[in-house]
Amino acid sequence: MQVYFDNAATTPLDPEVIEVMTTTMHENFGNPSSIHAHGRQVKTIVEKARKTIASLLKASPSEIFFTSGGTEADNMAIVRSIVDLGITHAVTSPLEHHAVLHTLEEQEKRGNIRLDFVRIDDHGNVDLTHLRELLSNNPKTFVSLMHANNEIGNLTDIKAVSELCQEFNAIFHSDTVQTMGHYAHDLSDLHIDFLTGAAHKFHGPKGVGFLYINGRNKIKPLIYGGAQERNMRGGTENVYGIVGLAKALEISYREMADHQQYIQGLKDYMRRELAKALPGITINGNEEASRSLYTVLNIALPKTEIADMLLFSLDIAGISASGGSACSSGSEIGSHVLQALNCDRERPSVRFSFSKYNTVEEVDFVVKTLKDLTENHH
Repeated sequence: MQVYFDNAATTPLDPEVIEVMTTTMHENFGNPSSIHAHGRQVKTIVEKARKTIASLLKASPSEIFFTSGGTEADNMAIVRSIVDLGITHAVTSPLEHHAVLHTLEEQEKRGNIRLDFVRIDDHGNVDLTHLRELLSNNPKTFVSLMHANNEIGNLTDIKAVSELCQEFNAIFHSDTVQTMGHYAHDLSDLHIDFLTGAAHKFHGPKGVGFLYINGRNKIKPLIYGGAQERNMRGGTENVYGIVGLAKALEISYREMADHQQYIQGLKDYMRRELAKALPGITINGNEEASRSLYTVLNIALPKTEIADMLLFSLDIAGISASGGSACSSGSEIGSHVLQALNCDRERPSVRFSFSKYNTVEEVDFVVKTLKDLTENHH
């Protein structure tokens, strides 16, 4: 049995997405910047995709800019805000994705900003009182906090963060790569400046994403070139990717309520079964469903001799999951998220992440495999 439980890393393509992408590949090869019929046809397709995404997010099409993915979108929001919006101070959390952390750290290293880290509690939740303190002491602040953590699944109340940022006139950017397509985002109701998405996290293609830039912010491009993306990003558009992205988001919104219920059910079931099979496991991050991403379950197993080999052993058994321990073993650098949570270094952690394609049978198989692996090495 081959089982894929690493959907937070990437997801399989939805057949409907493949269909719309291949149709476009067959029929529409023009360059959207060309003014002849072949070009205009493709330009229309790109703009239709932009409208689809904007209407789902309750934003204006002029606020959606296509990128090569979440990383580029995060970089664009951070780097250009610092340069163009006169930012001198930034706040983030130690648990952010490296696309945000490394970009901000580099900006600090270059002397462009002062960087502060907001405090987090033992479960990895942002301390909003500390955030308020940091904002009240620093004008011209850029705040970057992700909606859901990609490793432990914690949800941050971005509505509360956006209200704090509004109060102190701070610029707010949220990496929503893990929640896009899994939760409804209403940008008409959220005081947010920048938000990012990547198609491959919700059954779309890799190599394409977008940056939402609230109309009140005027920034310059990160990538210069032609006049594509209304002069905001040079480079011929990834047309097939863009079409796939819009279709994938459309499907996600169409099926969201059902999938949320189904996947949350799988996650709860796996948690119960693991607790029965392996007494002594604990959850990394928030346990309550309302504060945790329903697609992610990160567990710390009891101490075992095979800690270093656990993911490898799961892989051999036909199970794809991802891990992370708080320490660095060999060349594998430990998880910065689990390190920040002061997790026990001797307990291996595994992240199982789910999609609509996973089944109860697969969960049973994983639980049995984990039980066998740990029992044989006690």
